[in-house]
Amino acid sequence: MAWFKKARKPIEPSPEKASRVPEGLWVKCPSCGHVIYSKEFQASLHVCPKCAHHFRLSATDRLRMLFDKGAWTEIDSSLRSLDPLEFTGTKPYNAQLEAAIASTGLNDAIIVGTGTLDGVPVVIGAMEYAFIAGSMGVVVGERITRAVERGLADRSPVIVVSCSGGARMMEGALSLMQMAKISAALARLDRAGVPYISVLTDPTTGGVTASYAMLGDLNLAEPKALIGFAGPRVIEETIRQKLPEGFQRSEFLLEKGFLDAVVDRRALKGTLARALRILMGLPARA
Repeated sequence: MAWFKKARKPIEPSPEKASRVPEGLWVKCPSCGHVIYSKEFQASLHVCPKCAHHFRLSATDRLRMLFDKGAWTEIDSSLRSLDPLEFTGTKPYNAQLEAAIASTGLNDAIIVGTGTLDGVPVVIGAMEYAFIAGSMGVVVGERITRAVERGLADRSPVIVVSCSGGARMMEGALSLMQMAKISAALARLDRAGVPYISVLTDPTTGGVTASYAMLGDLNLAEPKALIGFAGPRVIEETIRQKLPEGFQRSEFLLEKGFLDAVVDRRALKGTLARALRILMGLPARA
């Protein structure tokens, strides 16, 4: 009977015909599972149109979203971190810096630019989480301080968009000193009556939360952003208690009075424009 049987071999697709869908054409939402066409994803500013899940946004895309016509002049871009402590953990700090520079194309974890937002001259800094978890080292502290000083000199409002894991501990106490340095610069800006608006995105933690991220004349946050000093697990282990539902999310912080508003990213530029005109005493645009 074996003569009349034909062995069936599975049809193997050729490599070039394995998939006709170009890579990166669709994005799947991790929250609701909705599949988003890439052009729709870009148009919605990386927000899921079905459940409003906010994906992380790069510093460059953030500035492009906020500045008029997506155009700005970058300042202090040449500043680069050194390795003052000659720190070595799982790998040398110098190697981490070189890898981050190569992968992001940036010299450090923040981009600062000048331009206009709804016609109002502003200085905006946007943090890049892909650069060593958006950690705040000496260069990040110096760039933000210079941004504040430029705003003070030009009487231009300052906006900082935070997205950070906190202070960069590979630079030790030097990174922690940036908290005081930036806070002192913001105090001078406040005395001069120049507005400072802080925008907190997912995540904003550690020394960044403990300093300039919470010092705005207005503190705004994106929906469901993780915001806090220590992580939830560390807090639970310390106090030996179960934390409330939604603890350290932006909606929880708004309810407790730590934030002024939670704003959908798609409405953020309009909200900032209205706030700046009110704070600067400028007439609303028709």
